[in-house]
Amino acid sequence: MAIYAIGDLHGCHDQLRELLAKLKFQAGRDQLWLVGDVVNRGPKSLETLRYVKKLGDAAVCVLGNHDLHLLAAHADARPTKPGSGLCAILDAPDREDLVDWLRRLPLLHHDAALGYTMEHAGLVPQWDLATATNCAREVERLLGGPDYRQLLHRMYGDSPDRWSDDLTSWARARVTINGLTRLRYCDAQGGIDMQANGPPGSQPAGLVPWFEAPGRRSANLNILFGHWSALGYYRAPGIIGMDSSCVWGGALTALRLDAKNASPVSVSCEGLRRRA
Repeated sequence: MAIYAIGDLHGCHDQLRELLAKLKFQAGRDQLWLVGDVVNRGPKSLETLRYVKKLGDAAVCVLGNHDLHLLAAHADARPTKPGSGLCAILDAPDREDLVDWLRRLPLLHHDAALGYTMEHAGLVPQWDLATATNCAREVERLLGGPDYRQLLHRMYGDSPDRWSDDLTSWARARVTINGLTRLRYCDAQGGIDMQANGPPGSQPAGLVPWFEAPGRRSANLNILFGHWSALGYYRAPGIIGMDSSCVWGGALTALRLDAKNASPVSVSCEGLRRRA
């Protein structure tokens, strides 16, 4: 059995299949860890979502911000652009099955035996593993419950811009979602910035990548994440960024997690460019 982490798919179905062929992936034997953003921007969101769903237990997938946007569009909480890949999903005959499956995915996955923690974007500096897990499970229960549409209507917004144990209700859920699915930069006090999205070094003064935040309580973890295409494939002690910008014409990258000193494997996505 081999376990592979793979970066943001964004509807790049053909590149995913090419990468899996290169890995000699077998669904009955191997497992994929997907860092979220299965859909949107790319050319084949519907096919990608169907394929990942069909993998069943052979795929461990966390929710990304674009996956949540699909759920919000289905709940009439956000509009979709005509002709977008999300429209193809929302018009599909199996859309209810796909959406029902998607909203029951986790926001955070931790495997103690393997020694990795995976979320789409990041962990706010104030969170240790226990706090991050509890916060993720709170939102997952809302998404999987009968009142999930309320969450999808209330999750958008950049405030509160920092975590506090005193947060409750929708404010608590919003910070949790922003941290796990949108985070790139923080200030020195752990405040979340939602505007800067360029590579490290391009951010305004006073901001640092979330994984370099002073006193980060998750520094003892090995963390896998995506979301940050401008960062690219990135490795530092305890940190692996998997978004190598497939949908922008970069590459789709996989990394074997159950083998020591494994090198990344990728396929070129040079022919892809996000449509304006």
